[in-house]
Amino acid sequence: MRDPGVPYNGAMPRLVRYRKESASSYAEGVFATLELLAARARAVERVLLSSRGDANEGVAKIRAACARIGVPTDVDDRTLERLTPRESHLAIGVFRKYEMELDAAADHLVLVSPSDMGNLGTIARASVAFGVRDLALVRPAADAFDPRTVRASMGALFRTSFEYFDSFAAYADRFARPVYAFMTDGTARIDRARFAAPCALVFGNESSGLPLVFRELGTSIAIPQSDAVDSLSLPAAVAVALYERARQRAEEVLR
Repeated sequence: MRDPGVPYNGAMPRLVRYRKESASSYAEGVFATLELLAARARAVERVLLSSRGDANEGVAKIRAACARIGVPTDVDDRTLERLTPRESHLAIGVFRKYEMELDAAADHLVLVSPSDMGNLGTIARASVAFGVRDLALVRPAADAFDPRTVRASMGALFRTSFEYFDSFAAYADRFARPVYAFMTDGTARIDRARFAAPCALVFGNESSGLPLVFRELGTSIAIPQSDAVDSLSLPAAVAVALYERARQRAEEVLR
């Protein structure tokens, strides 16, 4: 283990801008780095700090956390600027990508071909907020480890488990459970549906939604809305569904 609390100035691999095939990724910003250290400490390789952060309370917490778990820190303005030239971060956490498996006993949020990294990060944050921490991502799908996803999640991504599947059928073969497919023309209103546990809450692509075949795979659910817009955004629709699922779980506990 590295000496805790000692800034690292030895030979480490030169960091480059993130690519999907990279073995490591970055948590950009103080809050996301703190979440990384709290939730996925074993994956952290090092933390880069800005010389501007000496008086920052969050940076002090990062230094303390790194000292506690033996993660090297390095004040390196040049690398920070090179990795995120349009940003002004006080910290970046460098971490190895890791593998996870979904919890078979938990509810799953299933995203079929989500394409936007920012949306995926926002959804991950809502998932953690409402207690559904297992995400199934059906390819083609946005890269959950992309720094844009991590940043949009404010680090909440590190508190989720996610797996990629080549098709929804591949997911369903592993996890036999009630399927609730959210569609603008769903046959059941969300406020009148009762979710069995554990279940799969399924959403489609941002632009096209779910194919009609999902009507035959489970219960199709609609979120009532006004005619002023054609549909909710994907993150908004997911947040509504997660809230309703959390509300029903709370009711079940009180019975």
